[in-house]
Amino acid sequence: MASGLSNIGKIPELRKRIFYTIALLAVYRIGAFVTTPGVNRSIMAKIVNQGSGSFLGLFNMFSGGALEQMSIFALGIMPYISASIILQLLTVVIPKLEQIQKEGEMGRRRLNQYTRYGCVILSLVQSFFISRWLESNNRAYAQFGQVVIDPGLGFRLMTMVSLTTGTAFIMWLGEQITERGIGNGISLIIFAGIVTDMPDAATKLFSKARTGDITAFDLAIIGLVIVLVVAAIIFFERGQRKIPVQYAKRVVGRKMFGGQTTHLPLKVNTAGVIPPIFASSILMFPQQIASFVQTPWMNRISEALHPGDWRYNVLYVSLIFFFCYFYTAVTFNPVDVADNMKKYGGFIPGIRPGKATAAYIDKVLTRITFGGACYIATICVLPSLLNDKLKVPFYFGGTGLMIVVGVALDTVQQIESHLITRNYEGFTGPRGPRIRGRGTRVTGAVPS
Repeated sequence: MASGLSNIGKIPELRKRIFYTIALLAVYRIGAFVTTPGVNRSIMAKIVNQGSGSFLGLFNMFSGGALEQMSIFALGIMPYISASIILQLLTVVIPKLEQIQKEGEMGRRRLNQYTRYGCVILSLVQSFFISRWLESNNRAYAQFGQVVIDPGLGFRLMTMVSLTTGTAFIMWLGEQITERGIGNGISLIIFAGIVTDMPDAATKLFSKARTGDITAFDLAIIGLVIVLVVAAIIFFERGQRKIPVQYAKRVVGRKMFGGQTTHLPLKVNTAGVIPPIFASSILMFPQQIASFVQTPWMNRISEALHPGDWRYNVLYVSLIFFFCYFYTAVTFNPVDVADNMKKYGGFIPGIRPGKATAAYIDKVLTRITFGGACYIATICVLPSLLNDKLKVPFYFGGTGLMIVVGVALDTVQQIESHLITRNYEGFTGPRGPRIRGRGTRVTGAVPS
């Protein structure tokens, strides 16, 4: 890994991408401290800190602390994620959208444009409810002071414009990082928001240990859980099910191709960190409405969707399983893989090429996806159970840890790919794949 880090400086393009990504993430963090006009952010911080274990704490975590600052970035990237979820679900049920999705690069750009429109619409709706909620806090938290300096229609319109513009700007930053930087921009923005809260969480933990609120044994348990959770995340994110693939020999002109044995790697967690992000986003949206609209039946919804409640955990786990299978089905098509293998003369030993191969791959993928979904659900729910049942304060949420470790692994993998494609050994060590001149040595389902 040390040699890989030293090689980064030798690749101007990769170095430029990394600096570009860091610069845009710095812009995002600076914007998180730009307060929405007309809001007293010191009082807002007291309100959010008072509800740190509730929906407000979860929402504040995903916004990178922007909610307690009542920043123009307070909505975070969640409206964009919600719009993406809605569009992907509509793609399955609306043939026109499915046809657009199959149009390649042009279709992808059209769907991205629809996602942007949906993000703006959702941002306007959510920002309106936030403005009403802020005004209601003048009465609900009168002991702290006036949250909104001058409530009324003008404040609501200003809040809607400010928060919607902030979300659109974050969306633009994420797309720029994906295109011109390194890693997935949206995931890195969420990553940056969560990482900035971790030093504060560690400070709270050790301050409780110094004051005697938690024992040394509890602190040891928390440290052990963190290490085990991180180790489990790395193990499962790197885990693969390798299906053996054999290629028959074929002659093209005067050259002979094939006759080799390789494997088709299927990841245990094909969806990555998408399921917990999508599940959290969906559960936060009705909670937002329930928190902003103070009616008896909406209050019951807010109580049911309180993080740590058994109803919240059941819905959360169910949504994680759904998105694990849904996102895997969207991104990986066994029929296309089987057709490509058949086209190049490949087959799985003991399985007929074509439909039988596609059915076998789908069967294996379904089984390992179930294991991946169980792993994600366990990692995301375990810390809350540790906090509720054993009364051990755990400030490092399982969802946050998984997103941080998963995004870090994906980003390092992309950096490694850039290094390998430019004749550098990268992070794989001396036994990793190398490229020398025009000759390549690769592992995959399709022969070179």
